[in-house]
Amino acid sequence: MFREMIRKNRAIPAEECLELLKSTKRGVLSVLGDDDYPYGMPMNHWYNEADGAIYFHSGNVGHRLEAIKAHDKVSFCVMDDGERHDGEWALNFRSVIVFGRISIVEDPDTVAEFTRQLSYKFTQDEAYIQKEIEQHLHRTILLRLKPEHICGKRVNES
Repeated sequence: MFREMIRKNRAIPAEECLELLKSTKRGVLSVLGDDDYPYGMPMNHWYNEADGAIYFHSGNVGHRLEAIKAHDKVSFCVMDDGERHDGEWALNFRSVIVFGRISIVEDPDTVAEFTRQLSYKFTQDEAYIQKEIEQHLHRTILLRLKPEHICGKRVNES
């Protein structure tokens, strides 16, 4: 169902793909949008090791949510900051693409807890996180991406 990587020598192992999903702060979530145009948007995310799913928080209206409700198949791409080796101009980086199905999490306790976990990627300020959850939980949507296929590779821009 999913295509094989053409340049297999650049593939990164599954464990490295998961590490990149855990460590990166944001990526691009792509959905099938209006008139079947792809719609990709930057999103911050949290990878939950317990269930292997990727979680995003979202507002409760808009193009993204309408597209997801109409078609649950999505892709999500992350990449690290990369590095340059001594004497080279080319950037070397790793990227991961996740294909899967996305759904809305309904349980308010789960929404609050997983939003908290996502927030820890950006700040450890408990007071700030708690205030944000209290003020915005009623209009926060939690999205759950259940991966069906994950692949990653090393890229050298030269």
